[in-house]
Amino acid sequence: MTENSISDKLNKSEGILKTASLIALVTVASKLIGFIRDMVVANFYGATLVSDAYFYALQIPSLAIIILGGVGGPFHSAAVAVFSKLIKAEEKPDKVVNRLYNTFLTTSFIFFALCAILGFFFADKIMGIIISAGTPELIRLASLHFKIMSPIILIGGIIGIYYGLLVVHKKFILPNLSPMVLSLVVILSISLVHNDKSGIVLAGATTVGALAQILLQFPKLRQIGYRIKPNLYIKNNKEFKDIKELLFPAILSSTIGQISIYIDMFFASHLVEGAWTSVVFANRIFQFPVGILVTAFLVPLFPIFSRLAGEGDKEAIRNYFNKGVGILFFTSFPIIILILLLAQDGISLIFERGAFNSDAVIMVSEALSYLSISILPYVFRDSITRVYYAFNDSKTPFIIATSSIILKGLLNWLFIIKLNMGIAGITLSTSFITLFNATFLGIFISKKIKLDYGNLFKNFFKMLSAGIITFIIGFAFCKYFNMTLFPKYIYELLKIILVSCVCGIIYVLLNLLFKMEYAKELYNKVFKKA
Repeated sequence: MTENSISDKLNKSEGILKTASLIALVTVASKLIGFIRDMVVANFYGATLVSDAYFYALQIPSLAIIILGGVGGPFHSAAVAVFSKLIKAEEKPDKVVNRLYNTFLTTSFIFFALCAILGFFFADKIMGIIISAGTPELIRLASLHFKIMSPIILIGGIIGIYYGLLVVHKKFILPNLSPMVLSLVVILSISLVHNDKSGIVLAGATTVGALAQILLQFPKLRQIGYRIKPNLYIKNNKEFKDIKELLFPAILSSTIGQISIYIDMFFASHLVEGAWTSVVFANRIFQFPVGILVTAFLVPLFPIFSRLAGEGDKEAIRNYFNKGVGILFFTSFPIIILILLLAQDGISLIFERGAFNSDAVIMVSEALSYLSISILPYVFRDSITRVYYAFNDSKTPFIIATSSIILKGLLNWLFIIKLNMGIAGITLSTSFITLFNATFLGIFISKKIKLDYGNLFKNFFKMLSAGIITFIIGFAFCKYFNMTLFPKYIYELLKIILVSCVCGIIYVLLNLLFKMEYAKELYNKVFKKA
């Protein structure tokens, strides 16, 4: 390897880290606003029948706008995988690219419009099936919310295409910033209307916020050079065929993954009032740090994976993959430790006010603690899925996701019905399913590319050792931490700050002591800049 090629790779690596840092900052801002939205929703609606109805109804619109159309979803991934091979980031789209864009947009609009119409007219039956064990009032209210939010289904795939094209053109900020708009609309709406006893204002604000997201993206795409001219140029269209081959299995895979959530919803409807709301809030809190990590590193890496796969440079893919996943593992361990040690204190500090009482705090913290152990397989699964997509393979993730459905049902039955674990059983089974998917995705990727697991997991076990020791020390620190002279919220805030600092310092020092590769790189970067 020449000196110039080494220099180019170092520059690219530095560029990715800078881009990841910038995306992380924007995602943090967006997630913080989302967190404030959840605090406002919790304050006004608590963990009650109304909040349960809203979150049950939101699940299908969420499938469209977050799972299918969100950053990392099938429509975003298909757009990145195909368009990044047709056009360079600095180029304007030519007639061929514009025609493909319009074909993709037109077919997606027709598909999602039909789904939205069906969702509106069959809302009662859909909610009746999903929450069959719920009360008639819960089903009636959830159906009403679903009808109000059914237009979000139409928006989902389109916003995913827009996100993907913006990423292809290295416009990373807007896709990660626009979810903030939805949160702001929700916060403003329910804050102005204080007596929304049925949650109709909440459901309506969610729909308006989703529409605002797509309106925010459109002017930027037009500025880049994309024009809307609907067409159905499908026959003998190689590029659209590539999109279909990647998209349809990915949609099925994501939808199959949602079946696991519908299974959870069914079992949650057998539990106490507010159970599903607690699971949703646990997932929202979980997604705050994990979503930032995954978005920051995988958004800039995915187009690189796609281009390198097109060029056949498997060695570079191996290097980028190990680097990205290694850093994700390194930052994931402290998150798990702090959740296990401080979940109840943190949730109490942030959410316990208004309609959100101490019982809700206990339910959410229990669900979150069992969900936290899925962080490591979660980041690995999402990372390796991007490698599959880079090789235009979405069938393997689909098959693996499908095979986990029966296991999900069995685990829920075991943990919730037989072992009577309640809400914790739902999130514990989710953690096992995430591990199952990550494991088999990691095994079957060898058909596409031989990844360097040896070096990756050598560093992983060093992090694990450091993490276990850090947790034990942190647990002892929490046990003897007593500042009863302070008011409850001051005590919780001080505890969170002190425990986080102690655990963070110990974890980093132990990784340096164990000569863990990514800790050494971090140390060198910090002290070189100092």
